[in-house]
Amino acid sequence: MSASYSSPTERVQTWLEGSTLHIRFNNPVKHNALSVDMWGAVPPLLAQAADDDRVRLVAFSGAGEKAFVSGADISQFEDMRAAKAAVAKYEVLAEEALTGIHEFAKPTLSCIRGYCIGGGVNVAIACDIRIASTDSVFAIPAARLGLGYRYSAMKNLVDLVGPGAAKDLFFTARRIDAREAKDIGLVTRVCEPDQLPQLLAEYTTAMDQNAPLTIRTAKAITREILKPSPDLDLESCKRMILGCFESEDYTEGRRAFMEKRKPVFTGR
Repeated sequence: MSASYSSPTERVQTWLEGSTLHIRFNNPVKHNALSVDMWGAVPPLLAQAADDDRVRLVAFSGAGEKAFVSGADISQFEDMRAAKAAVAKYEVLAEEALTGIHEFAKPTLSCIRGYCIGGGVNVAIACDIRIASTDSVFAIPAARLGLGYRYSAMKNLVDLVGPGAAKDLFFTARRIDAREAKDIGLVTRVCEPDQLPQLLAEYTTAMDQNAPLTIRTAKAITREILKPSPDLDLESCKRMILGCFESEDYTEGRRAFMEKRKPVFTGR
């Protein structure tokens, strides 16, 4: 690993390989579930990479073979997300990391194997490109937890797969395999697990050899094309999201998740 890049937590590994900066989520005991320190490690690494002319691609992956990111670190779920202030803190950290990925001027890629659930999907769809092995599994289980889902993540999902597929995934909270994920446009390319390193190398080589200014310009123009309407009511969206986190349903969803039972929601 390059001494020029250092993560503030051992649960995020980073190294520079050629012109690719690798950022690997390293919490394999918990299927790379995202803890607060893991979210917090991403923005400073991206800030450093933005000013590093050696970096032409940032590639995200998960340690081990079972998961890219399986969601939130449940050991922190009660402490960090139960109280209103804790919810706000967690959401700010996650939003900063995801916004940092989405707005990063250089190309970004998620290399997915295994579980890509909740926050894992958010990381993946914040990236420009997603490649996945055939043993990957995708889901957005917010509706089973009573979570409020931030506008930016919903927009990224709708922009990527369209409103119909986005609502299907979100409303049902069902799991889909890599083939269906590719069919709906959630991932770009799929390969057998043993071929994933080779597929990743195809992208790292392309980004190393192709013109970086052309690529960055194309990314910037695409972002302009996808900008939201000026009539958007963001404040209303924020109030509704906060209302979810302050609801009895969220308390029930959180408890049911930790107790490994089905939640009973009342709509309050």
